[in-house]
Amino acid sequence: MPDHHIDPERAAFDAFKALPRDAPIEMLNLLRFRGLAAYPAEHPAAAEGLSGAEAYRRYQRESGPVFAGVGGAIIWQAAPEIVLIGPADEAWDAAFIARYPSADAFLAMIADPAYRAAVIHRQAAVETSRLIRMAPRG
Repeated sequence: MPDHHIDPERAAFDAFKALPRDAPIEMLNLLRFRGLAAYPAEHPAAAEGLSGAEAYRRYQRESGPVFAGVGGAIIWQAAPEIVLIGPADEAWDAAFIARYPSADAFLAMIADPAYRAAVIHRQAAVETSRLIRMAPRG
């Protein structure tokens, strides 16, 4: 059964904001897409019949300029193949690491109106996900 980790819980977001904000951060993203994107009925894309992967690509296209504008960059990406250690049902369709110049840059991105408009595609696309803040080393 999917666990529906799509958006941050309030406590986790508060903990994120309590960490240092002025140093570079990297965000590990693990994504499992829905077979069919789940848009709200009133959203124009609801009638398009997009797959989860297609809806995620739309999210990337629309949020990409905001991501780049805050200094974000994808520094690693891969297509997961098999879980060797961990729950076998925790299979992922996509994995990547996004680097931001600071946590403040990440927070500016998610507050941007263009990003907020684009995130509906991510919410429609993703069945479950993991988003893990990491401090770069070395």
